[in-house]
Amino acid sequence: MATLQDVAREAGVSSATVSRVLNGSPKVHARTRKRVEDAIERLGYRRSRVARRLRVRGGRSHILGLMIPDIQNPFFSDVARGVEDYAYTHEYAVILCSSDEDPKKQAFYLNTMQAESVDGIILPPIPGENRVIEELLEKDRLPVVCLDRRLPGSSPDTVVVDNRRGAFEAVERLIRLGHRRIGIIIGLPSLSTSRERLEGYMEALSKHRVAPDSALVREGDSKYRSGLRQTDALLDLPEPPTAFFVCNNLMTLGALEAIHLRGLHPPHDCSIIGFDDMPWAASLNPPLTTVRQPGYAIGRCAAELLLKRIADPARPASLVMLQPELVVRQSCGPAPAA
Repeated sequence: MATLQDVAREAGVSSATVSRVLNGSPKVHARTRKRVEDAIERLGYRRSRVARRLRVRGGRSHILGLMIPDIQNPFFSDVARGVEDYAYTHEYAVILCSSDEDPKKQAFYLNTMQAESVDGIILPPIPGENRVIEELLEKDRLPVVCLDRRLPGSSPDTVVVDNRRGAFEAVERLIRLGHRRIGIIIGLPSLSTSRERLEGYMEALSKHRVAPDSALVREGDSKYRSGLRQTDALLDLPEPPTAFFVCNNLMTLGALEAIHLRGLHPPHDCSIIGFDDMPWAASLNPPLTTVRQPGYAIGRCAAELLLKRIADPARPASLVMLQPELVVRQSCGPAPAA
C-alpha cells in the first residue's frame, strides 16, 4: 500500500506539500497540485483513516452519521437517499447504521460513529432513550438532528411529517365512502408517530360523529407479521371492520396478505389505506391507496439542518414539519351492504 512519502517521491515534492494538497490548501501552485494528484492516482494512494482522525481533532472530518430503525423499510431507504444526496453535494460522506429499535445496537453504533469522528448525527429517537441523545448534545457537544419522531422533553433540530393530518385525511375518505367500522393498526404505541396517527384517526371519527370502538384499535410493531396478525384479529371480531387503516407500509403488506387469505377482495369486500407509499403500491391488485410521506425530502432537510448546526452551533433549534399526501388508488370503495 502506497504511503504519503511514496506519493511525495513520485511527484518530486515534500511530504508537507502532499499533505497540503490532500487537505485542500490553496497555498499550492496549480502545476504542483496536478503532479501530486497524478501521483496519487498512479500509486492508488488512500489516506489512513486513523491518521486522518488524529488530524481532524478540533476540526471536521466531513463525515455524518445516520441511524435508521429498519433498513428493510422502503420509507427509511428514501430518507437515507435524501441524506446521502445532500451530504455528497456538500462534500460529506455518510456512515449508515440500522438500530432495529434496539438500545444496545444504538449505543454500539453511536460509539462507532464517535470513534470515526463524525461531525454530527441524524437519527429517529428510540423511546425511553432520551438520555443517550441528551448526552450527545450536552456532554459530547455533538450536533444531532432528530427525524421522523419527536424527542420528548428536549428540543434538538427535528424534521417530522404531519402525521395527524395524514391519518385524518385517510380516515375521513373512508368515512365519506360510507364506512363506520374502520379498523386501525398502529405501530409501537411508544412512538410519537403511532400516537399522532391514532390522534388523526380519532379526530376524523369525532368530526363525523362516528362512535369510536376500542376493539377496532390494534397495536402492531411496524413489522410485516404484526400487520398480518392484527388484521386477522380484526377480521375475527363478531362484527369485523369494513375498512382498514394501517399505519406503516410493512404492516400494510401483512394486512393485505391476511385479507387475501380470507378470500376477501378489496375494494368490494372491504377497503384498505396504508400509511407510507411504496414503489410497488400502484402495481398491487388492486392498486393501493396510501398516505405518502416525503421521505426523500425529510432526509435532505435533516442533512441541511445538521450542516447548519455544524457551521453555527449556537443557532436556535428548528422544528420542520413536512406535509403528507393522500394518494387515491383503487383499494377503497363504498362500504359493503350489511
